[in-house]
Amino acid sequence: MKITPRTRKLNESIREALASILLEEVRDPRVDFATVTGARISPDMRYADIYVITHGDQARYDDLIAGLESAKGRIRNELGKRVALRFLPALRFHIDQSVDEGMRISVALREEAERRPIASDETDE
Repeated sequence: MKITPRTRKLNESIREALASILLEEVRDPRVDFATVTGARISPDMRYADIYVITHGDQARYDDLIAGLESAKGRIRNELGKRVALRFLPALRFHIDQSVDEGMRISVALREEAERRPIASDETDE
């Protein structure tokens, strides 16, 4: 799917609105410390895939998704008030795996750098 400037702007508007809604409107402790990392609306604008992260392990991620699903109706209602759309898309929440993957890559690169000896440009005289 090609992302047009209009779609990109709409995705960003949805992401910003949802981040604000989670901070201001949702009082579920399972959603505390959630960060909305992205939103991607489908080409037919019927669905919006929302990507989130939080701190913690898999159980914390499961709690986050459960909290978001529980508050989905309220979140969607607030989204309709904040973003001008002809039809309000159904929200689908996902854990953003890219952040965790980036952390794993970073750790692997750091460990590899520590294992390799540092090359010296100096010559013994």
